[in-house]
Amino acid sequence: MPIPLAYNVRSARLRWTSSLVAVLGIAGTVGVFIAMLALARGFQAALVSSGLPENAIVQQAGSDSEMVSSLTLESVRIVEDAPQVVRRGSDPLVSAEVVVIAALPLREDPESDANVQMRGVSPRVLAVRENVRITRGRFLRPGLYEIVVGRNAEVAYQGLDVGSTARIGPGTWTVVGILDSDGAAFDSEIWADADVLNGNYQRPSGIFQSVTARLRSADDLEAFRATLTRDPRMQVQVLRETDFYSGQSEMMTTLITVLGGLVALVMGLGAILGALNTMYSAVAERSREIAVLRAIGFGGGTVVLSFLAEALIIAAIGGLVGCIAVLPVNGITTGTINWQTFSHLSFAFRITPGLLALGFVFALLMGMLGGLPPAVRAARANVAKTLRDI
Repeated sequence: MPIPLAYNVRSARLRWTSSLVAVLGIAGTVGVFIAMLALARGFQAALVSSGLPENAIVQQAGSDSEMVSSLTLESVRIVEDAPQVVRRGSDPLVSAEVVVIAALPLREDPESDANVQMRGVSPRVLAVRENVRITRGRFLRPGLYEIVVGRNAEVAYQGLDVGSTARIGPGTWTVVGILDSDGAAFDSEIWADADVLNGNYQRPSGIFQSVTARLRSADDLEAFRATLTRDPRMQVQVLRETDFYSGQSEMMTTLITVLGGLVALVMGLGAILGALNTMYSAVAERSREIAVLRAIGFGGGTVVLSFLAEALIIAAIGGLVGCIAVLPVNGITTGTINWQTFSHLSFAFRITPGLLALGFVFALLMGMLGGLPPAVRAARANVAKTLRDI
């Protein structure tokens, strides 16, 4: 029969100081592990949520980002004429766009600049991107030096409040509204009229970097792609908008995950050593108890399972503490460079039930690795010699 679990709980409570050290070590490791994964998940979510499944983005063939793409006005007209594109009246829901990277002073440190992505859009962009809305002020008017600012960009950069003017490039722009995309990448952007933005940076008129089109259905993507790629005038690639932004997030998500994994691994080794120390101490202090247990009929396997259960109890407590301690991080906004666009992107930590479960499993794994060697040692103890020493 197994050794009662209450025996292990009472033992851990009696050695509360060493147990507490192990619990805190595991909790800290689990907290860092979950926080780093939540950072990567938040970055990915900010970009992926920028896209809509009914939207398609058209770029020059071979382009891996909007920055290196180039499309002519003729290409835009061909996209607008595609039968899969939604129309409101006679107007196709298409937004031809340009992208510029501008340096603006940070609100917290006006002496330092950071890159912000400035997007030139069409008047129909809000109809194309239904996940974006104006929460303060109004939308910009075509042909004027007016901008709408993402809510995260307003907080991050100086001089982007509604009604203020900002010097961006050679032009002076008036902030007329604040846009909100529920945490998507657009919250970190500044939007202007595409033709005005081209003129501001002395770019040729009628040249765009991407075209976003709203399709009648998400299932129309393949037909839309075939319509454009079969046209001999077009050298383009067509992606679902969600897939495009998912691809933009891969590099940074992988980097954060790898670095977070390395940090968690180093801390995990420390936590395992702490658990080893705790359990080896328990075995040394309870050698007589172990001998008595063996003498009254409990086998070596039963002793191993008992000590392993004790280590898992400590690890489970540490895992729960770590999961609870990291919860306040959820939703906190931070920022980093999006290496695809070399611009600053704000996003929030995203802790999900899946990440919490993964952190708890990680805690149990550390407990098992830290508890198994001492448990095996306890089972191999010389029963006769220990009983003679009593």
